Amino acid sequence: MIKRYLNLLTIQKSKIKDIFFTAFFSLCIFIYASCAGQKAYISYPEPGYKEGLKQDILIDISEITETKNGTGTADFPDWLTAYVNGGIAEVEKMDFFYGKYCYLGVNESGNFDSLIKWADNYSITRDFSRLAAARIEKRLVNAASLYPDDEYGNFYEMIVKKAYDTEYQEAVMEDTYWIKSGDDYKFFVFISIDIVIMRAIIEKMIAETLASAAPTRVQNASISRLQHIFFEGF
Repeated sequence: MIKRYLNLLTIQKSKIKDIFFTAFFSLCIFIYASCAGQKAYISYPEPGYKEGLKQDILIDISEITETKNGTGTADFPDWLTAYVNGGIAEVEKMDFFYGKYCYLGVNESGNFDSLIKWADNYSITRDFSRLAAARIEKRLVNAASLYPDDEYGNFYEMIVKKAYDTEYQEAVMEDTYWIKSGDDYKFFVFISIDIVIMRAIIEKMIAETLASAAPTRVQNASISRLQHIFFEGF
């Protein structure tokens, strides 16, 4: 009788161990799945995230004391007047620059001589890619509903890098100008490039990057959508 009782007790202990092990194993699977889910978690941008991508520089005409053409702002070049009134989008509305994308490189300092050297030595081949890449990245971010790393995967980093590494030899230096406010000078280099040429460069860039990237199915759908709308508001 006692022996039978001990055997039953042993069986019960074994069952309890099995139940405990099963529960523990299930808990481990749940924790692992949760961690895996966190790795795949897609984050959403914080409010105001895209505000830091604005390219236009604010210019207060009332603070200008001197310009390349002398005192006052009456002799401002038309493109700079348009820029002051509405940013680069306003410049691109001008008849003279119709059919072109326009870019403005800006450098500010109290050292006039160093800025003169910067403007005189500005190179389309060497320096313009920074302006072009910044505008391309801005479009990528504005087109995304999530953080671009989540939206496009490694395609995002790859195409931005390619944009910086590309030589936009068809771009043209239109003008240079400077203004002074207080003790500081602002120097501008004004560059344009034909819309058809720039779009062809970017379309090729997107296609080549997509061919070497490895987006997920969802990311690939976002990139496909991006290809269709990229130049809307670019």
